[in-house]
Amino acid sequence: MVYYNFLSFLTLLQKEVHRFIKVGIQTVIGPAISSLLFLAVFTLALGKSVTSIHGVTLAEFIAPGLIMMTMLQNSFANSASSIGQAKFQGNIIDVLMAPLGNLELTFGYIGGSIARGFICGIVTTIGVMFFVKLEVYSYITLIFYSTMGCLMMGCLGTMVGIWADKWDQQQGITNFIVLPLTFLSGTFYSINRLPEFWQTIAKFNPFFYNIDGFRYSFIGQSDSSLIIGAISLMLLNFLLISLCYLMFKTGYKLKS
Repeated sequence: MVYYNFLSFLTLLQKEVHRFIKVGIQTVIGPAISSLLFLAVFTLALGKSVTSIHGVTLAEFIAPGLIMMTMLQNSFANSASSIGQAKFQGNIIDVLMAPLGNLELTFGYIGGSIARGFICGIVTTIGVMFFVKLEVYSYITLIFYSTMGCLMMGCLGTMVGIWADKWDQQQGITNFIVLPLTFLSGTFYSINRLPEFWQTIAKFNPFFYNIDGFRYSFIGQSDSSLIIGAISLMLLNFLLISLCYLMFKTGYKLKS
């Protein structure tokens, strides 16, 4: 039975990975090019006025944030679009009637999101390294924050995919929640340059801890406590995974 459950999970995971690989130009290459354009614009616009942050050049500071931002946004988009498309086309029943338990459904969709996030991150990093010198300071934090970030957004994407009844609702979450939180998470700046009030607000943004910890893995400097960030992300992800599992278990907006 354990093997059977694992095989079910693996099958769903393969389906999810194959789904976004088939349109890799749109789902992987496109986001990488967008990140390179952000890097070029900010470097050219601010390169002369802001020479360094935390002892590194502006490009070296921005690059890790852009890589993580790409991973976060695409991890969210993968599960949200996969479940949403299946619901709107009416073929979600094919997945629900398959021999998949609630746990396999949960980790199958989240696993697909993590896979897309990692692949987008790797491709974006390769592109960035043609223009910016990147050296890994800590592989442990690199792997940890990459996993925590993609896991968090995979869970959120799964929840939004189940909750949304139409594409407009999904796009609303993306445009008014996901994008603002990623752009206001210290991707392009150090929060130490913000007024004290806004620094406090920024520390309630979980996206900030992902980007700050991921940037630390390259430059060895962070704007906040890595321990606080790590504990916060682990607790948040545990909560999100539990919610995803409950949504599948109860059949919320999936079963009539």
